[in-house]
Amino acid sequence: MSSIKIPPVLRPSAGGAKTLDIQGETLLETLENLFARYPSLREQILTSEGALSKFINIYVDDQDARYLKGLQTPVQQNSIITLLPAMAGGNAE
Repeated sequence: MSSIKIPPVLRPSAGGAKTLDIQGETLLETLENLFARYPSLREQILTSEGALSKFINIYVDDQDARYLKGLQTPVQQNSIITLLPAMAGGNAE
């Protein structure tokens, strides 16, 4: 099983868990298994069209999934998947 690291902002939707062990052979399959347990996470991670939300970055073994194969990125049994909300803001002066 892969370990998914849940950031503090998403923990209320994941039963307060910091890390969850979820099975899947691709990132999409792993996320679908996560959503089966915690359905409210879907709208925070995927768009209504099923693409990765631009407001969250997902790393598979420390590599940004967008630069790999996106949702089709292979996931190994010992992979670590990190969900990281995008940061915005600051002063442009």
